[in-house]
Amino acid sequence: MSVRRLAKEQPASFTFSEATLEKARWWIAKYPPGRQQSAVIPILWLVQKQEGWVSEPALRAIAELLSMPVIRVLEVATFYTMFQLEPVGTTALIQVCGTTPCMLRGAGELMKVCKDKIGPKNHPSADGKFSWEEVECLGACCNAPMAQINDYYYEDLTAESLAKIIDDFAAGEAPKPGSYAGRHSSEPAGGAQTLTDPALYDGSAGKPIKSLPNAPKPEEAPAG
Repeated sequence: MSVRRLAKEQPASFTFSEATLEKARWWIAKYPPGRQQSAVIPILWLVQKQEGWVSEPALRAIAELLSMPVIRVLEVATFYTMFQLEPVGTTALIQVCGTTPCMLRGAGELMKVCKDKIGPKNHPSADGKFSWEEVECLGACCNAPMAQINDYYYEDLTAESLAKIIDDFAAGEAPKPGSYAGRHSSEPAGGAQTLTDPALYDGSAGKPIKSLPNAPKPEEAPAG
């Protein structure tokens, strides 16, 4: 387990936006009285979506909203790696998977692109628009190497395709997520290798079921 600490530099304060506070109260209302602390994870996520990361003042605000000790909120925020405890790029946070399948298929080259175009990992770029980090398995091993950029998966990447994706983000565009090798979902490279005849699964080859000789007609069936 990695050691996760709060950023050394912290903002002076934190304020929930109206939209964030409304959604937070919606989450709190899902739990019975006295159990509002159960909403801590979704509210941490809402705060991160608002600010880009979770600051120490935000942890205190969440603790006050949920009537729970600040240390308990801190424990949750530091345990789950999906919560960013330091500022990230305002345009794109690139999380490159570095687990074995991705590493064997070129994750190291993707990280080099990020380092060359953005800078050291876990630090925002000079303009503050980009940041990147290496993460553990993101569960898209079939389409390795891949990266999560903001909320979406970008799969079957190469150094060239990732470089273009970063350039497109920098230009204000919204690069399309998914496979960059043209495959659909997680099908084998080159297309499906089994069940290639649609008649095997679309029902067209099925035969109608004949009634049993002495089966009662629907109108004669006994009431249940």
